[in-house]
This record gives sequence, C-alpha cells and structure tokens, in this order.
Amino acid sequence: MARKYKQTDRPTQYSVMWLIVMFDLPVLAQKQMRIAAKFRNSLLELGFTRKQFSVYMRHCENMQTAETMAEKVGRCLTDEGSVSIFFITDRQYGLTRNYFGKKKQKNEESERKKMEQLLLF
Repeated sequence: MARKYKQTDRPTQYSVMWLIVMFDLPVLAQKQMRIAAKFRNSLLELGFTRKQFSVYMRHCENMQTAETMAEKVGRCLTDEGSVSIFFITDRQYGLTRNYFGKKKQKNEESERKKMEQLLLF
C-alpha cells in the first residue's frame, strides 16, 4: 500500500512573493506634488515600505495576494505618470545585493533593527 502524504500549505521560497513598485510622477506644479504625495501615502497604507524615493516594496504570501495588491496599486494611479510593478519570488529577493556608503549603512541598520520581525521571512 502506497503512503499518502498530506500536502501542507506552508509557504516556500518560491511561492512567497515580493512586489516592487517603481513610479515616475510629475512634480512640477504644486497640485502635481500633492497628487504624488497622495500616491506615496496610498502605497504606505497598502503596507509597502520605501526602499528609495520612487521605489516601494511589499511582502506577499503568494502570487494571488500579490496580483490583488498590484490591482490596488493600479487603482491608486493618477492620469499622469507611470508605474511599473515587479513580481519576484522570495528566493530571488534573497539573492539581492545591497551596497551602502558609511552614512547610509547606519540608517539601514537602524531600520533593520526596527523591523526585525519582518525580516524573519
């Protein structure tokens, strides 16, 4: 009799996804600046963290959640500007290399300490 293995729904490094949102919004006029700030705040409300000024990222438990989140980001976009959303696996994100100058490294270390629980993934 063959063994029946119970499949678990545990996330793996290939099913966990990271969304990276990169955008370019015009900020020449005061109204455009407010719209861009509103878009950035919308990303923060959706659970994204800022990597760079126009680059935000978010951890998602699977592809379906990542696609839903990408749709929400698309709904926040204004008529002007452009947004690109990258879907990468946790495994691919783990291969990321970051290089920082000495001043920046101190800031990144303090951010990392603040978010230790998030780094468990």
